[in-house]
Amino acid sequence: MTPDKRWPSDWVRAVLPTCILQAVAGSGEAYGYQIIQALKAAGFDGLSGGTVYPALNRLETDGFVSSEWRQGDAGPGKKFYSLTPKGQQRLQDASTDWNQFADLIKNLLHERNG
Repeated sequence: MTPDKRWPSDWVRAVLPTCILQAVAGSGEAYGYQIIQALKAAGFDGLSGGTVYPALNRLETDGFVSSEWRQGDAGPGKKFYSLTPKGQQRLQDASTDWNQFADLIKNLLHERNG
C-alpha cells in the first residue's frame, strides 16, 4: 500500500473503505479510476489502484457495493460500482461512528495539550 504522504498507512487503511463508500455515494455510481480521483481530490494523494481495487473487491464481497461491467465507447469496458442498501447503511453508520471516535481523540488530545 502506498499511503498518502501526510497520513500513516494504518490510518489510511482504517478509513479507506468508508471513504470509498462515500466516493461512490457522491457520484451515484463510479468506476475505479473515478473513485481514485475523487479520493485524491479529497487529499489522499498517495492512493493507487493497487490499494483501492482490493478494497473495492472486499466491499463487493461483503455486499456493500454492487458492480456492473459496461462496454467502453472507445476503449476497454469498465466496471461501475454503486452502493447497495446495505452499503448505504454501512456508510451512514461508519460516518456516525467515525465522527464520534474523532471527537473522542480530539477531546483527549485537547486535554493533554490544553
